[in-house]
Amino acid sequence: MTLGGILPHILPVVQIALSVLLIAAVLLQQTGASMGGAFGGDNFSAAYHTRRGSEKVLFYAAIVLGVLFGLSSFAALFLNR
Repeated sequence: MTLGGILPHILPVVQIALSVLLIAAVLLQQTGASMGGAFGGDNFSAAYHTRRGSEKVLFYAAIVLGVLFGLSSFAALFLNR
């Protein structure tokens, strides 16, 4: 089989794995904003925050996983034509 014959069968599995990892990376991130900021209240404690350690790794992992998921979605779009 060629790559064009295998890729349409593997791509959905890759997309499912990327989506699960992306959801986990987003949910594991801690947020400094309280519920008051969501409803228009002042939230002075979340003015500036530097990411360090595992929080920084999760932040960059979520970005990379999001880009990979987007690229795999475009690949699926063009392969199904």
